[in-house]
Amino acid sequence: MAEKTQAQAHGAVQDAASSQGSSPERGDTRLLATLGYKQELHRHYSTVQVFAIAFSIMGLLPSIASTLSFSILAGPVGMVWVCLPLALHWWLAASVFIFIVGLAMADLASAMPTAGGLYFWTHYFAGEKWKNPLSFVVGYSNTIGLIGGVCSIDYSFANMLLAIVSIARDGTWSASRPVVYGTYAGCVTVHGLIATFFARIMPKIQSVCIVTNIGLVLATVLALPIGKAINAGAGSGSSSMNPASYVFGHMENLTTWPSGWAFMLAWLSPIWTIGAFDSCVHMSEEATNAGRAVPLGILWSSGLCGVLGFLSLAVIAAVIDTDLEGVLGSVFGQPMAQIYYDCLGKPGALGFMAVVAAVQFFMGLSLVIAASRQTWAFSRDSALPFSPFFRVISSHPRIKYQPVRTIWGVVTAAIIIGLLALINAAASNALFSLAVAGNDLAWLMPILCRLVWGRGRFSPGAFYTGRWVSELVAGVAVVYLAFAILLCMFPTGGLGPSPDDMNYTVVINGALWGGALLYYMLYACRTYKGPLTTVHEPSASSSAPSETDIGASGKGEKKRGV
Repeated sequence: MAEKTQAQAHGAVQDAASSQGSSPERGDTRLLATLGYKQELHRHYSTVQVFAIAFSIMGLLPSIASTLSFSILAGPVGMVWVCLPLALHWWLAASVFIFIVGLAMADLASAMPTAGGLYFWTHYFAGEKWKNPLSFVVGYSNTIGLIGGVCSIDYSFANMLLAIVSIARDGTWSASRPVVYGTYAGCVTVHGLIATFFARIMPKIQSVCIVTNIGLVLATVLALPIGKAINAGAGSGSSSMNPASYVFGHMENLTTWPSGWAFMLAWLSPIWTIGAFDSCVHMSEEATNAGRAVPLGILWSSGLCGVLGFLSLAVIAAVIDTDLEGVLGSVFGQPMAQIYYDCLGKPGALGFMAVVAAVQFFMGLSLVIAASRQTWAFSRDSALPFSPFFRVISSHPRIKYQPVRTIWGVVTAAIIIGLLALINAAASNALFSLAVAGNDLAWLMPILCRLVWGRGRFSPGAFYTGRWVSELVAGVAVVYLAFAILLCMFPTGGLGPSPDDMNYTVVINGALWGGALLYYMLYACRTYKGPLTTVHEPSASSSAPSETDIGASGKGEKKRGV
């Protein structure tokens, strides 16, 4: 009976999706209604702006700068090659697998575009007795993973901003941990203010972010070689560009791991950088023509980031100082700051690092928005503590149709979790891995559930890779994501780490996943019954936009089988 109800609900999704051609807004609202939800947010993000959310969060150059310390540990080969006989670019190989994950997610996002997509899909596809606990853990993992992403991005921004001060003082000053944390907390707070009071122009801000991100990449790949050549010609002590034999063939291992595993750990840079495309999913209920906009946003952002990242790292490897340990231990506190300084001098380094920091700032802003939508969706389904409080949508005229309470819930949680940065470098690095492991598990589970239980339940949306390709893509995605989760648990420095060098990701994420399961078994199993139907709820003062804002509301199914 449950499977029959699921099939009927999914058939209704197909019918709603096919109706979008005549009126995208009406079709979006009907499609959302068949998933059980009424329209409460304002649909004002175009396909390009949905793409911009994910592309902005990826923030290619700032992300590379933030994670360069992972790649440099294996030398240029760690940045450039998977292995010499195969002649595959290290970044490019990782980005191909990440793009495959994006394809698997795009199929699901087109069929069922909702802000809580990952845990919703898990509940839909999982076997009957596994639906609630698996979707509960996925929802928590995704929520905390996104908040961890806010922490890592804004912590990196704080380091970049303070590295600019260090460059301005010729490396004679470096920030203490309390100063870094204070800068970080201030940044997160400002993001909350902007996300709250500038929501109406946020789609336009995202469009500007596309231009600044691509412009920064192009300016960097042009300026670094030119600056290096000018310095070498002027006899300033800077050597000429590194030869191809160095860029593509020089191997170093600055860890105590075997060289092969040190190269594997270099995957952490692309894994972290090209890791925000699920943000498109969380914007599903604010996107127009969501069945196409969301999957296209996923694929455009991951694909473009992979190509531009290939270009950026090739140039960085060509201009980097061959004393890699010196670059890692830069007095500026940022390897990328040292690279800019070596190639462009103090004025050039200050200028570029200021732009990199600005782009990083807007990365954090975009992720606060995406994280707040996931948190709101999870609260709407009564999964979080104080869900009735957090699920309310603002009715104030200036901030109407915004989940303001979850925006500030995300900000508060990020400030608290960020206290880890006060401990040591290992705890700071855990902020990066918290985002990777948490989100990768959330990506893996719905794809796995579809393969194990849901093959007969999947009905494609406007975007579909095809039956056989879709299942093959999903299988590859599951294997890759399992590997990525395992990889981010390893200490980057090598075997036998000290407490200061230990990677605490396994502890933090183990506590997250175990704690979510324990909370479910002890209490939430009585209150969390999976995604709830809100279509027939009476509109509260904080609720749904009018038809003028979003188009007519669909009637939907009274009960869905998920």
